[in-house]
Amino acid sequence: MTTSDEPFSRPRRRTVVATIGGAGLAAALTACGADGDSGGDDSTAPAGAESSGGDGATGTVLARTGDIPVGGGKIFKEEGVVVTQPTKGEFKAFSNLCTHKRCPVTSVEGGTINCPCHGSKFSIADGGVEQKPATRPLPAAEISVDGDSIRLA
Repeated sequence: MTTSDEPFSRPRRRTVVATIGGAGLAAALTACGADGDSGGDDSTAPAGAESSGGDGATGTVLARTGDIPVGGGKIFKEEGVVVTQPTKGEFKAFSNLCTHKRCPVTSVEGGTINCPCHGSKFSIADGGVEQKPATRPLPAAEISVDGDSIRLA
């Protein structure tokens, strides 16, 4: 049990634990919600939302209305949202994280937003669960349509 490496490995380990302790540990625990429960409203304020300035419109321009197929949608991974067009001219947005285990959804097909991790499917119209194991709908995200631009609100 007496090796020359032992005294060096323990302080390094303790230093790492001390570095991530306190606020870092609280942040890590907050990010790891139990069974997909985010515990907050992070899914309704996707990353990348910003104000555009003095033209009256707000938020990041995600796409043009023509980019979103009727009866389908498009995933904006970096912004953390899925934008759908359930019927012509009606646009909806939802978090791109499945409510089951918070995996990112990867496709919008056949009228559903689909999670590859465990097979959950959500309605493009209201984010409601169409196929389990998810039991909660995708949280809505705020968008605005200004002319032919779709923006995060």
